[in-house]
Amino acid sequence: MAKYLKNAAQTVAAPTPQSKPLDERQVANSAGGYAYPVDCWKRMDRFLILGSEGGSYYASEKTLTAQNVQCVKECIKEDGMRTLAKIVDISDKGRAPKNDPALLSLAMLAAYGKEKERQGAFQMLPRVARIGTHLFHFVDYVLTFRSFGRGLKGAVRDWYFEQKTDRLADQVTKYQQRDGWSHRDILRLIRPKPSSEEMNAIFRWVVKSEVSENLPKRILGHIELQKATNGKEAAKLIREYGLVRESVPTELLKEKEVWAALLENMPMTAMIRNLGNMSKCGLLAPMSEAAKTVVKALNDREQLKKARVHPIQILVAAKTYGGGRGLRGSGEWNPVANVVDALDEAYYAAFDNIEPTGKRFYLGMDISGSMWGGVVAGIPEFTPAIASGAMAMVTVRSEENNYAAGFTQAGGGMGYGGRWGGNTAMTPIAFSKKQRLDDVLKLMRALEARMGGTDCALPMIDALKNKMAIDVFVIFTDSETWAGTIHPTKALEEYRQKMGIPAKLVVMAMVPNNFTIADPKDGGMLDVVGFDTNTPTIIGDFARE
Repeated sequence: MAKYLKNAAQTVAAPTPQSKPLDERQVANSAGGYAYPVDCWKRMDRFLILGSEGGSYYASEKTLTAQNVQCVKECIKEDGMRTLAKIVDISDKGRAPKNDPALLSLAMLAAYGKEKERQGAFQMLPRVARIGTHLFHFVDYVLTFRSFGRGLKGAVRDWYFEQKTDRLADQVTKYQQRDGWSHRDILRLIRPKPSSEEMNAIFRWVVKSEVSENLPKRILGHIELQKATNGKEAAKLIREYGLVRESVPTELLKEKEVWAALLENMPMTAMIRNLGNMSKCGLLAPMSEAAKTVVKALNDREQLKKARVHPIQILVAAKTYGGGRGLRGSGEWNPVANVVDALDEAYYAAFDNIEPTGKRFYLGMDISGSMWGGVVAGIPEFTPAIASGAMAMVTVRSEENNYAAGFTQAGGGMGYGGRWGGNTAMTPIAFSKKQRLDDVLKLMRALEARMGGTDCALPMIDALKNKMAIDVFVIFTDSETWAGTIHPTKALEEYRQKMGIPAKLVVMAMVPNNFTIADPKDGGMLDVVGFDTNTPTIIGDFARE
C-alpha cells in the first residue's frame, strides 16, 4: 500500500507532456500537441494583420483563408459594429502590411451584417478603400457574397462623389484597373449623376474617352504623356503636370531623365518600391542628389506615418534593394550603402513609439520545422521563422537587456516518439543592435538546417537551468507546440516560483491560426500579433504594467 501511494504521488506530481491536454480548456493543435484556442476576435486580429496568403506549414492558403472567413462570420454574428470598428482601426491606421484582409472582411459585413451594420460598412468604405485598387478589390470580394443591389451601388457611388476633383483625376489615371475591374466597368454599373462639370468631364473621359476643356490638368497631362517619344519630352510633361509613374508609357521607364522628374514629387510608398529601378537606370548612385533625396525622405518619421508605410514594406525593400536584384529576378543593380542604412532605420521608425522599458527580455525564437513553411503576408521566401528574426530586432534595438535563443536540435536523429526534431534545446542567436536587417535575415536562414521540434516551454526551462533573471519572455511562434515534457504555462509557473521573479510571457503569433500557448486566465501572459505596428507599444505597456 505504501509503495502504491508513493507511485500515485509521483504520478500526480509529474508534469503533463504537451502531447496531452493540461486541462479541459486546451484543444489539439495541428501538430498533435495541445494549446489554448483563441477566440474569434483574436483570430480576426491575426487575419487582418498577417493575412492568409501563402498559407502555413499545416494549412494551404485556401484552407487558412476559409477558416479565417468563418472566423469573420462569427465576429459579425456576435457583434457586427465591433467587427466594423476593428476593420476600420487596423486598416485606417496602417497596422497591417496589406489591406486585402480588411477589404474582404468589410465586404463580408456588407453582405452578412444586420441592416445597421451593412449601412455602417458602406459609410466606412472610403476609409478602408482609400485608393482605386482597394475599390476594385472590395467590389470583387463583395460580389462573391451578395448582388450589386441599391445599397452597394449607393456606397460605391458615394466613394466617387467624396473624391475632390484633383484626387479623382489621380485615382482614374493612377489606378486604372485590377482584378478584371476598371473604373469604366464600375461607372457603367452605378450610373452616377455628376455634381459638377469637372466631375462629369472625368466620368465621360473614363467611360467614353471624351476629351474636353473641363478635364483636370492631371488627366490632360496623362493624355499628352502617352504621346511622348523620348525621356526628355516625358520628363518635361511629368514636371509640368505633376504626373506619376503609372502614367508613363512602359518603354520610357528605362530613362534616367524620367525617373529624375518622377522622384521630385514621388509618394513615399512608390519611392520605396522603385529604389531598384532608380538604381538600374543610374539615377540612384553613391553621393548623388537622388541618394540624398531618398535618404532624407526615409529619415522623415512623420512622412512615414502619414504615408501609412508598414514595416514589412520597408523590410522587403531592404531585403530586395540590399540584395541588388528583384524578388522575381527582374534586373540587377548596385545598391547604395547609405540608402540601405536609411531603410534599416526606417524599418524601426515605422513601428509605433518604441520606447525602452529597462526590463530583462528573453527572446525565444521558434525556428522549428513548422515555422519554415508558408509565408508572412504573401511575401516570397519570407517564412514565419525569418520574419521572427526581423520582429525580434525591434526589441534588440530598443532594450539593453535582452537575450535571444532558438529552438534547435541538441542531438541528431529522430526524437519525441520517432518524430523529426531530435533532442531539442535552446541555442543562442547572436543578434546585435548594430546588425543590418539583411544580415539578420541571412542569420535566420542559416539556422534552418538546425531546426528542432517545437517545445515552447524551452525558454523558461533554459532560463531556470542557467539561473537567468528574466522579466519578460517573448516567444515568436505558431503555437504548434508538441515536443516537450511540460507545458509552457507550467514551465513559467515553475520559473516564477524557483527564481522569485513575477516573470511575464508574451506570445507573438506569426501565423493566423487559432492556437496560443498563453493561458487566457493568467494576467501575466499576453497574446499579440507579429508585425502589428502597435505591438512594440503593447509589449512595452505590458512589461511596465
